[in-house]
Amino acid sequence: MLKILLPTIMLIPTTWMIKPKWLWTTTLGHSLMIALASLTWLASSSGTGWKNLGYMMALDPLSAPLMVLTCWLLPLMILASQKHTATEPLNRQRAYITLLVSLQLFLIVAFSATEIILFYVMFEATLIPTLIIITRWGNQAERLNAGTYFLFYTLAGSLPLLIALLLLQNYTGTLSLLTLQYTPPAPLLTIADKMWWAGCLLAFLVKMPLYGMHLWLPKAHVEAPIAGSMILAAVLLKLGGYGMMRMMIILEPLTKSLSYPFIILALWGVVMTGSICLRQTDLKSLIAYSSVGHMGLVAGGILIQTPWGFTGALILMIAHGLTSSALFCLANTNYERTHSRTMVLARGLQMALPLMSASWFITSLANLALPPLPNLMGELMIITSLLTWSWWTIALTGTGTLITAGYSLYMFLMTQRGPLPSHLISLDPSYTREHLLLALHLVPLLLLIASPELIWGWTT
Repeated sequence: MLKILLPTIMLIPTTWMIKPKWLWTTTLGHSLMIALASLTWLASSSGTGWKNLGYMMALDPLSAPLMVLTCWLLPLMILASQKHTATEPLNRQRAYITLLVSLQLFLIVAFSATEIILFYVMFEATLIPTLIIITRWGNQAERLNAGTYFLFYTLAGSLPLLIALLLLQNYTGTLSLLTLQYTPPAPLLTIADKMWWAGCLLAFLVKMPLYGMHLWLPKAHVEAPIAGSMILAAVLLKLGGYGMMRMMIILEPLTKSLSYPFIILALWGVVMTGSICLRQTDLKSLIAYSSVGHMGLVAGGILIQTPWGFTGALILMIAHGLTSSALFCLANTNYERTHSRTMVLARGLQMALPLMSASWFITSLANLALPPLPNLMGELMIITSLLTWSWWTIALTGTGTLITAGYSLYMFLMTQRGPLPSHLISLDPSYTREHLLLALHLVPLLLLIASPELIWGWTT
């Protein structure tokens, strides 16, 4: 663990001491080496049980893929942000990179923590860098409003979790994930116990976000700079799913009856957010709402509590992380050229940027879960486990997947096909940096087709 954590910590003084002309290249090279070193975590994650077990941190097949995704994303964010921050003063560029590095640090500790309180502290700590990135480097005038939404939604959800964890500590005498699974389940009969159950899950459902608690997400995405959108879509939403998977072990007897409304709400959210996507004019807003839909499926898969549901949820989280991050990168390349997120004003770009259009095509197909991509593996496993739970879920999941295909194709056709608008007189060509960025998103996604056991978690 330290061979990843120490280089990540040392990236902060490197950022502040390096010569200005080497700032971006050095941090990119350094973070890429960390990302490549982190791939060793996947080496034996197909077995069950913990490894790299330390005093406070450990790895298991559930956390390893999410930690590798976190490390993989830092060089991609640095690559994506170069043009966005090029006009900034040097110290602000350094502060920007420092925030991204600190975010990676918090996320690695959060995903590898064996103590739930340490996980909770890091879960909350990720708020601070994300909030600063959104409110300081965001594009639009609404960014303070979006930051406030983001902060208060997450805090309002996570304070009940703190109380629930303290009560759990009081009852069991431990909050270690290694021992909690062996403690005898509590009877959980009273109304207060049901409130405790809701308190344990509420923070994660807001973070995912569950439909109905999702209003902070489109705002945060639309106002955030490119790196903010990437880390938010790819990793921060996954904290919610990861936390739910960890807490489900403890909440055992009550979940069977209390999870019904949440599963229904999650699946209804898949249909509703898909319908909202079909009406969107703003490209980033469309991608943000599609994230809510995909996370709804993940929430359903976790709440069902079957091995297939858990596996499908983990696969879909990793696949969605790479896909939605790539979509935000593509939206950003369009925005940097046309200075508009409105799809009607920036269409027909296949004529101007044909190679970028190939990336758009692959990413859109990944978003609608085309076989044999990991997105489809995850969705199929979740839908299968939902079907065995109740036949009626076919209506919601079937409609949801159809609508997903609809808006993914709508997004591709609106941005790439048709005549180039007459007001787009001079467009910059697509740069090697951008193609490298998209290749680093799509190549892992395509390679996972060959070896999905790296990310399918516990079910071996």
